[in-house]
Amino acid sequence: MKTHARAVVIGGGAVGCSALYHLARLGWTDAMLLERDELTAGSTWHAAGNCPNFSTSWNILKLQRHSTALYERLAAEVGYEINYHLTGSIRLAHTVERVDEFRHVISQARAQHIEFELLSPAQIRSRHPFLELDGIRAGLWDPQDGDIDPAQLTQALAKGARDLGASICRHTRVTALRQLSDGGWRIETPEGSIECEYVINAAGYRGAEVAAMIGEYLPIVTLSHQYLITEDIPELVARGSARLPLVRDPDVSYYLRQERHGLLLGPYESRGRAHWLEGLPGEFAHQLFGDDLGRIEPYIEAACARMPILGSVGVKRVINGPIPYAPDGNPLMGPAAGVRNFFHCCAFTFGIAQAGGAGRIIAEWVANGEPDWDVWPLDSRRYLPFANKTYTLAKALETYQNEYGIGYPQEERPAGRPAKTSPLYERLRAQGAVYGARGGWERAVYYARAEDPAGHECSFRRPHWHRAVARECAAVANGVAVLDLPGFAKFEVSGAGAAAWIDRMIAGRLPRTGRVGLNYCCSPRGGIVTEMTVSHLADGRFWMISAAAGERHDEDWLRSHLAARDGPVSIANLTARYGSLIVVGPRSRVLLSRITSADLSNAAFPWLAVRTIPIAYTEAFAMRVNYVGELGWELHVPNEHLTAVHELLVAAGRELALSHFGLYAMDSLRLEKCYRSWKADLTTEYTPFMASLDRFVHLDKPVEFIGREALRQAARAGPRERFVPLLVDARDADASAVSIVYRGDEVVGLVTSGGYGYRLNLSIALAYVRTDLSAPGTELVVEILGERCRAVVAREPLYDPQNLRLRA
Repeated sequence: MKTHARAVVIGGGAVGCSALYHLARLGWTDAMLLERDELTAGSTWHAAGNCPNFSTSWNILKLQRHSTALYERLAAEVGYEINYHLTGSIRLAHTVERVDEFRHVISQARAQHIEFELLSPAQIRSRHPFLELDGIRAGLWDPQDGDIDPAQLTQALAKGARDLGASICRHTRVTALRQLSDGGWRIETPEGSIECEYVINAAGYRGAEVAAMIGEYLPIVTLSHQYLITEDIPELVARGSARLPLVRDPDVSYYLRQERHGLLLGPYESRGRAHWLEGLPGEFAHQLFGDDLGRIEPYIEAACARMPILGSVGVKRVINGPIPYAPDGNPLMGPAAGVRNFFHCCAFTFGIAQAGGAGRIIAEWVANGEPDWDVWPLDSRRYLPFANKTYTLAKALETYQNEYGIGYPQEERPAGRPAKTSPLYERLRAQGAVYGARGGWERAVYYARAEDPAGHECSFRRPHWHRAVARECAAVANGVAVLDLPGFAKFEVSGAGAAAWIDRMIAGRLPRTGRVGLNYCCSPRGGIVTEMTVSHLADGRFWMISAAAGERHDEDWLRSHLAARDGPVSIANLTARYGSLIVVGPRSRVLLSRITSADLSNAAFPWLAVRTIPIAYTEAFAMRVNYVGELGWELHVPNEHLTAVHELLVAAGRELALSHFGLYAMDSLRLEKCYRSWKADLTTEYTPFMASLDRFVHLDKPVEFIGREALRQAARAGPRERFVPLLVDARDADASAVSIVYRGDEVVGLVTSGGYGYRLNLSIALAYVRTDLSAPGTELVVEILGERCRAVVAREPLYDPQNLRLRA
């Protein structure tokens, strides 16, 4: 066994072998893979091997399409035969809501050059003669779907990697990991130690065990998934080599496909089962759990009714094996927070369908410093410490039972909640707050009244709670309103080198003392890594504030770029110490003046200023900025004083008709101001120039900030696409993220945020469109649930273009 390598992959399933193969393809041939048993051990060997493209997630759709495209050519590429059947697939829709989902996915798939098709019942019958179609409204046809032999896929990837010079060590268990002073790693095994620059944890459901060796907790739980294979069915024998399309019945929750001359049925039942909650067994590689058909009996009966030939023969085999689940069912990928040169690529619930794309992404991340596309929904740093074993189990079981649930744009699932709450949580809930979780924090999404319809409606169209959102937007625009917004990621940066270091991190200029500025951190390739407000305090300290969901991501980005050359710099994470109250509206100054002695006039406290102001028994860190485009302040208050400050606001606001508002109203209001949302409108795939944020980039500042050279080149070349607001002639549904923008029949852009603006009474889409089509007045088309809607490029901001209300 080699004692040195440039990169080591731990785990020899389909994902691990794909990572090794893609590293080798990028020229990293001095790479090796360690597998504790045989290749395919774990979840790979018993996987059903289905290879869908379909997903309601833009990133997962892209990931899976890369996989299926790779699998089509892999056998020829590496010289290894693979049983890969491109049968196409049909997804059945029982409801109007499911048809809406299909229409939305068809549009985003087309933008990725995947041609899905919506089928009528008659067209379904022409493709699949054995289905009963009672109650079926439509079907979605994916011609590139099918199934692959997982073992052959893994061996083909392994062969391809070996042929390029990479090495594989089977029966080599990793027992310890230790980081070296140069940032590399020493890996201990019973066969000896290996030193390397980079490690990729691709250990599947053992990924958390590997992470624990470096002191990191990964939120993974092992569930069992069952499928059964029938005996040969005469009708399929009679068809010879012709294969049926794969069928998925998501409204019932099962998949059904041909396996040789029988059928393979796999349900996702409502009573998922977790295993190994007290720790994984030392030896479990090619074993299975015992059959438990009672759990899936109702699904078997439903599938037999839908395809009667399924029930005409007996069961030949039952597979009940372990699969890893993260809380949201997405894999855990990317850099391990707080350490150098260690990457995760594990917890793949659909590892066969995603292995090809995952190998490419993680190889690019290691070799190039970042992948070609932004994969934040898969980033392991999306989870904060609240995602412990209790939370992970609750969410994983919920995700499993909703595996085929409709991917509504606003769904607030209840499991694992509340995890983190503001001190005002119960008080606001009693006032009608309907909550959603963001980064683990409970935040009010809207406030319901007694006369409002009960329940939180989910739909691709405007749900009933839009009435509440309209009320709240009116209160913000015409009076004064408050939003409790816990969880802002808050970092205090201090030390003699703080100013120089921050200046090197951001593309814009440092704000003057007593001022706050919006700033962007960019990657070396010029993409937007994160957006932060930077406040320059009087004593040389700085506050950097960003999105709640990005706390771990942003802290890791900041700490990983600390360097001695900047001088002494200290970073303190203050997120849990401070709550945030957003006070906005034309009467916000009147309200705040009643609870503080601070001078809030424009002369003393202008727009984009930051001050410490006294309120009751504390001091609030007050910033004259907000995300809704009205006169207002952000008040960051120590959590122990938050309730008292809120009580003062409410008492002082009674004569002013103070209202509360939630996240859905804030999102509507920010769309009208064209304020970007991190990881929706701002990702590493877009430079600030593409995002129409040129004014926040200062290429001439004397500091060599991260990404400056790439941005210089981008400025010279000019952006190929630009961020613009679109005013859309929509009916009862607004453009949601990843709606497609057309000019004629040509795809020319992508919506990144959309919704209804209640101050303007207009449907709004924020989108990236081809630069030559970005001028105001240009007429385009946005596809919403299969309908082409006229859209016009407008000038930003749409609301209050001179910012007079902000400066009032």
